[in-house]
Amino acid sequence: MRGKDIVSAFDFERSDLFRLFELAEELRKEIDSKGTLDYARGKVMITAFFEPSTRTKISFQFAMTRLGGLVIDFIEEVSSLRKGETEEDTMRILDGYGPDVIIIRHSKPFFPHNVKDFVKAPIISGGDGTNEHPTQALLDVYTIWREFGRVDGLTVGIMGDLKYGRTIPSLSYMLTRFNDITIYYIAPKQLQVREEITKKIEGKLNYYLVENVEEVMEKLDVLYVTRLQKERFEDPQEYERLKGSYVITRNLLEKHRKIPIIMHPLPRVWEITTDVDALPQAKYFEQAQNGMYVRAALLKEVLGV
Repeated sequence: MRGKDIVSAFDFERSDLFRLFELAEELRKEIDSKGTLDYARGKVMITAFFEPSTRTKISFQFAMTRLGGLVIDFIEEVSSLRKGETEEDTMRILDGYGPDVIIIRHSKPFFPHNVKDFVKAPIISGGDGTNEHPTQALLDVYTIWREFGRVDGLTVGIMGDLKYGRTIPSLSYMLTRFNDITIYYIAPKQLQVREEITKKIEGKLNYYLVENVEEVMEKLDVLYVTRLQKERFEDPQEYERLKGSYVITRNLLEKHRKIPIIMHPLPRVWEITTDVDALPQAKYFEQAQNGMYVRAALLKEVLGV
């Protein structure tokens, strides 16, 4: 994967995923024992985030630092964008300084796709609008693989805002790289998964649209919960009307004979109550921590170090 742009979950082949998962495990042991490594010594990464982020930005920065590389953080609020410079020209300027890799997050769908053709450095998308978030899917599936020792044959429920959330397309697309996968998309009709997504996975895995999580809870190996993204709603009243539709509580889970592992890309707002945190099936904080290790593996591969 040396020098490769990563702008979609479809940019990963099945063999890439298993190699990255194994490499992440090796790096986990090295980082945990040594702290900072020297694989990326002399390499420079720019984080160009045009939209707020905590986990994605910080985990990429930690990953590069733990590999021994340098991080330059582009801060949009104090840049020449405030003077009217276009974002495309900003990317040309950043690329002109010769970074070895650029991580981009943007609110516009397909922004990383649109700039990768004139930016020389390899680009890794940190999320683009409602389109995709490929490295979130990478850490999601890595977490599933660590938990079960496999991904093939699992049943995954994806619940919440499936219309606007960018983690849903990437997770769905990445799961097509595995065998005998079933996805239950759990959402009110107004927030169900977009047809453009289901068209891309048609025939590659089994999927069903349902409205009530309790109907399928005991079928699930994984329940992936997402928040309703208030910033994606044009009508605030629609957000207020729907936000209470899907909440996972400990009482709800313990009504069932089988509790799946509970995942969430975070940030959590109200959709998983804090009493769930103590359950052994709650994996969302571990999931976030996994992001640093698997992103370090990806950086190592893309940088060719």
